[in-house]
Amino acid sequence: MPWSSDGKNGLRKSPKPIDGDDHLALARESLRELVHDERIPPEVRGALAEDYEQIEAMLDKLEQGHIHIAAFGRVSVGKSATLNALLGAPRFSTSPLHGETKAAQMGQWDEYDTGGVFLIDTPGLNEVAGEAREALAHEVAGRSDLVLFICDGDLTETEIRALRVLASHHRPIILVFNKIDRYTREERSILTRSIIRHTAGFVDPRNVVAISAMPAERIVILVDEQGNETETLRQPRPDIGSLRERLWTLLESEGKTLAALNASMFAIDLSDQVGKRILKARRVLGARLIRSYCVAKGVAVAFNPVPVADLLAAAALDAGMVVHLSKLYGLPLSRYEAGDLVKTIATQLAVLMGTVWVVNLASAAMKLGTGGLSTVLTGTAQGAVAYYSTYVVGQAAESYLAHGKSWGGTGPKQVIRDILDSIDRDSILAQARADIAGRLRSA
Repeated sequence: MPWSSDGKNGLRKSPKPIDGDDHLALARESLRELVHDERIPPEVRGALAEDYEQIEAMLDKLEQGHIHIAAFGRVSVGKSATLNALLGAPRFSTSPLHGETKAAQMGQWDEYDTGGVFLIDTPGLNEVAGEAREALAHEVAGRSDLVLFICDGDLTETEIRALRVLASHHRPIILVFNKIDRYTREERSILTRSIIRHTAGFVDPRNVVAISAMPAERIVILVDEQGNETETLRQPRPDIGSLRERLWTLLESEGKTLAALNASMFAIDLSDQVGKRILKARRVLGARLIRSYCVAKGVAVAFNPVPVADLLAAAALDAGMVVHLSKLYGLPLSRYEAGDLVKTIATQLAVLMGTVWVVNLASAAMKLGTGGLSTVLTGTAQGAVAYYSTYVVGQAAESYLAHGKSWGGTGPKQVIRDILDSIDRDSILAQARADIAGRLRSA
């Protein structure tokens, strides 16, 4: 009977056979599309160059059918010894000193030769100055298809927290209880039950295995033909049968699917990062675009001597700004659609900013009443208010476009209210007066 993931780092019987090759093909296609997506701006691709290199490496890994297994845990619990026992050779360095593993290391497990299985050793969780090393270990675990979390006794709070973080990566976890030769049979049973209890809900109990990767040396008494006794130290063979058996079960049933899932999740993470980078770049460009329209509108309103007519011209400028923003966000709007959006925003602004519009109209009246003697002063004041309103329109339109031409779940009134609450009106008006005065002086 084939197996499939039960969502808890374990296996369950599945009524349908799993075609790992199909999963790998889908993952490869997804990665290729991400790598060769021509819509991604060069500056975003450059900022994520290291991630794209990892995607290329992961794509090559899928092409070769490789599976990566990372060992993870506190310092000196026997991570390197466990991997050496699986390899049958001292590939990874071991030492009684803390922090022997300084960086991730890799070795191929020839015992399982379907495509190639690679074992990865990582630095310990609690090494001195270990923040960077812990981050490295998390990085390696996040890029691996399966994680061996190794402990040498009951779990500490640090280990439990780390396990929860690893479980959030949705990788299968085999919890390896190492150094069991130090305990009696009863003690092993008590500790194993405690480990299972601590990890309930995020590690399958079937994935908790007990081993002795490097048993302590034992004194052996040799007796020669004459009956003379000689004491000597002997290193027992590693006891890792339960771990080897569990690894084989997982790899044979789901090895290819695990590799495909890992690659797909990495692609999703990178895709999210790309999306955020693109949105950030668009917001930077959008801010420049909005400010240029703010200045244009402020100057237009300040120069126009006809009351109310300048407000109509300002509405046209707002619509033009929205059209340009929509192109920047890759969601082009027609002039008519942009006008409707501006009307929607203006309606909410009229409700939320009634006093501002009163000031705006009063300034227009003052411009006409002064016979042009104070046009610069009153015009700049009115232009600053127009600048401010265009700034809010731009922010609201940008929010609408960033949500895929929707207001999200709150509606335009709440979006605009949030924008008004988040910006410093006085600083925007001060900036507006400075920008407009500078433009008027240079005119």
